[in-house]
Amino acid sequence: MTRTIRPDAVLVQAVIAGALSFAHLHDIASAAGQDGWKAWAYPISVDLLLVAAWRRLRTARRDRAAWTWFVIALFASLGANIATAGLLDLTQVPAWLRILVAGWPALAFMGGTLLVHSPADAPAPAPAASDPVSDVPAATEVEMSREDEPPPAPAPELPAADPVPFVSAPNVPPALLDHARKIADTHRVTTGAPMAPDALRARLGLPAPMAAAIATELQLT
Repeated sequence: MTRTIRPDAVLVQAVIAGALSFAHLHDIASAAGQDGWKAWAYPISVDLLLVAAWRRLRTARRDRAAWTWFVIALFASLGANIATAGLLDLTQVPAWLRILVAGWPALAFMGGTLLVHSPADAPAPAPAASDPVSDVPAATEVEMSREDEPPPAPAPELPAADPVPFVSAPNVPPALLDHARKIADTHRVTTGAPMAPDALRARLGLPAPMAAAIATELQLT
């Protein structure tokens, strides 16, 4: 039985794009002074960092470090493609580009190390689903235990509380009431406000029940 080989258009397009990007990175590195095998190592370094960041994003979509290094590697690849499109004179590479190319190995090594050794966010464990079959016997046992329990004993009757005796207000002598009225009237004329019961009690020096009865008679409350 023979199998027919069908070329995948997406795979072919990926191979072409990877080869062109690889060549552009090689040309930039070579123009920046990295000749020989070093110029071929730069494209490999960029592509490996891009793949490592993408693999990390597949398991942790919200990982900021993975997104950061993915964008850095993507900009390095796109920058090389754009720079070799005629926008940059490869015979006179600016100093800032030489600095970037020379510092890329250390940057790529740090990014790859952080992506590999940084712990990923572990997914939250799913709550264990309760087994409805196992819940039925438990509920039945609770009902049976409640049926076997003896009825609660009636609460003991508390003795009736003794009625509180009614205490009548003390009788206020008329002379004391007139004296208190004069004091309250003088206070009203002097201050323009009625006299407080506590102030009247302190002025007369009487016990609280007697002072309360006088305040009631004088309508101070």
